[in-house]
Amino acid sequence: MNLSAIVTGGGSGIGLATATLLAERGMRVACLDLNPPGEPLIGIRADVTDDAEVRRAVAEAAERLGGVDVLVNNAGIGAQGTVEDNPDAEWRRVFEVNVLGLVRVTRAALPYLRRSEQASIVNTCSIAATAGLPRRALYSATKGAVQSLTLAMAADHLHEGIRVNCVNPGTADTPWVSRLLDAAADPAAERAALEARQPMGRLVSAGEVAAAIAYLAGPESGATTGTALAVDGGMQGLRLPPRGPR
Repeated sequence: MNLSAIVTGGGSGIGLATATLLAERGMRVACLDLNPPGEPLIGIRADVTDDAEVRRAVAEAAERLGGVDVLVNNAGIGAQGTVEDNPDAEWRRVFEVNVLGLVRVTRAALPYLRRSEQASIVNTCSIAATAGLPRRALYSATKGAVQSLTLAMAADHLHEGIRVNCVNPGTADTPWVSRLLDAAADPAAERAALEARQPMGRLVSAGEVAAAIAYLAGPESGATTGTALAVDGGMQGLRLPPRGPR
């Protein structure tokens, strides 16, 4: 697969798993991150809250890759709390990364994507966009915006030959989730609760989300645009009775 891809937030977790998988499938991959990875990936430092830095990083990636066919908007940060718990500054910071960061990178990449014959954008969204989760008001608001933005972008750029989709992971076993668990009063109990709320009874792996992103990014999904692909262990769509004793 002789395509070129940019992955934001490619230094760890879902982003690194995605970048690695795309490279294994033959793509040339540049990772934009505050702490970018090294070879065989092309690591470029970029802060998605800084428009000038984003434009510079995307231009560098396009030059080193020889163009851009795929953009994976994965950079994001989390937040906990109800609607009254997070101060205005935190609301602004999380929107700056999760929503405006996506806007900045996409805006910078579009001139290159328009030159591609197999252009695709995949945004990392979340189950939080479609299911009410406790103490995730701010995070959910940003991911709701990402899903709506995905649909709007898909409509805007369809006739330019650019497909736009998103993936909606459930709770994934990533470094961010691990840090949340470490900070909990009872990490083991908190992990068990997170696992139990997903019908499959376990956390989603970064590799499973990466596989979904890779599918949407590649030509195999050439007829798919404006779609949110859930990778959540059945959390969004299934309504199962409580498990009884075995």
